[in-house]
Amino acid sequence: MPQAYSELDPSPRLLLGPGPSSAHPRVLRAMSTPLLGYLDPEFLKMLDETQDLLRYVFQTSNELTLPVSGTGMAGMETVLSNLLEPGERALVCAAGFFGDRLEEVALRHGAEVTKIEKPWGEVFTPEEIDAALRTAQRSAKVVALVHAETSTGALQPMEGIAEAAHRHGALLVMDTVTSLGGAPVKLDKWGVDAAYSGTQKCLGCPPGLAPVSLSERAREMIRNRKRKPDAWYFDLELLAKYWGKERVYHHTVSATLVYALREGLRLVADEGLEARWARHRANAEYLWEGLQELDLTPFVPPAHRLPTLTTVRVPEGVDEASVRTRLREDYGIEIGAGLGPLKGQVWRVGLMGYSSRKENVTLLLGALKEILK
Repeated sequence: MPQAYSELDPSPRLLLGPGPSSAHPRVLRAMSTPLLGYLDPEFLKMLDETQDLLRYVFQTSNELTLPVSGTGMAGMETVLSNLLEPGERALVCAAGFFGDRLEEVALRHGAEVTKIEKPWGEVFTPEEIDAALRTAQRSAKVVALVHAETSTGALQPMEGIAEAAHRHGALLVMDTVTSLGGAPVKLDKWGVDAAYSGTQKCLGCPPGLAPVSLSERAREMIRNRKRKPDAWYFDLELLAKYWGKERVYHHTVSATLVYALREGLRLVADEGLEARWARHRANAEYLWEGLQELDLTPFVPPAHRLPTLTTVRVPEGVDEASVRTRLREDYGIEIGAGLGPLKGQVWRVGLMGYSSRKENVTLLLGALKEILK
C-alpha cells in the first residue's frame, strides 16, 4: 500500500521572478469551472472568443491566431517547425539566452542558421540586420529575434526591423513571451509575420498554453512547403482545422487552461491595453527608483530596459543565492537568478500581469533593505 499523502497545501508565494507570475484570482476561479467536451458547442464558442481576444492583445487581424498546447517553448517550436524546412536558412539575432535557444531549435529542425550576436543586454538595429542579410551567401527565409529577452531584461525596438527582413524576402519571427500583455506588441503595425508567447507571464495565467499568430504571408509559405512539418502535434494547418470553422479533431485541448486564458484575456480587455502597458511601466519605474535608493543598479540602460522584467546587478561581496533564499523563506517572495554569463551576477525581478502591483514593489524593496543592510 502506498503511504498516506497529505492534501496539497503549498506555502504562499509572491511570484516576482521571471515566470510564472501570480495568477489573477478571477483566473483561478475560472479554472474551477466544470469541464466541457472539446466539441461541445459551448466550448467551441469559448474557443472563438479566446481567438478574438488574442487578436486584440497581439494587435493583429491574423486569422491564424490560436493558443498551442504547451509552454512558450511550444510556441517557438511551432513557429520555427512550420516555417522552416530542412536546408532552408534562418538569420537569428541573439543577445541573450532565448536568442541562443532560437538558434538551437531551428538547427534541430534541419535549418541552416546564420547567427549575429551582441553582448547580453544589448539590442539590434535594422541596419545591422539589413547588413547581415545583404552579405549572406544564401538568402534567409526567416529572421528571428526576441522582443523581450527574459535572461537580460532588454526590450528590442521593433521599428524598421520588418522592413529590413522583407527587403530581402524574409519573414520576421518575434518572441513575445515576456512582453505580450505587459508591453506594447503591435504585430500588424510592425509588420511581424509570426509571433509566439506564453500564458504564465504578463497574461496572469498558469503555464500550459502558447499563443501564436501568423500573417497570411507566413501561412501561404506554410501551404507551399515541399513536405509537411516534422512535428505533427504542432502542425498549424492541422490545428487551424480544429480552431477554425471545420472543427476537425486534432487533440484533446485542456478546457481548464482555455478557461484560464479566456479569463486572463478578458482581464486585459477590461483594463485596456494602453492602461495595462502604462501600469507595467509605472510599477517598473517605481522599482527602478527604489533600487537606486538602495544603491542597486539595473543591468540594462534605461533606453532599452524591459518594463516587465528587471535584471539587478548583485553588489560586490553579496551572496546572491542566500538573498533569494532569505526572500523566499522569510518574506514569501520569489525572484530569479541569472542565466548563462549572468549567473551569479544579477537577480531577475518580474513585474508581470497580476504581480505588477505597487504594493508588491514596496514589499520587495523593504525586504531587500532589511536583508542587505
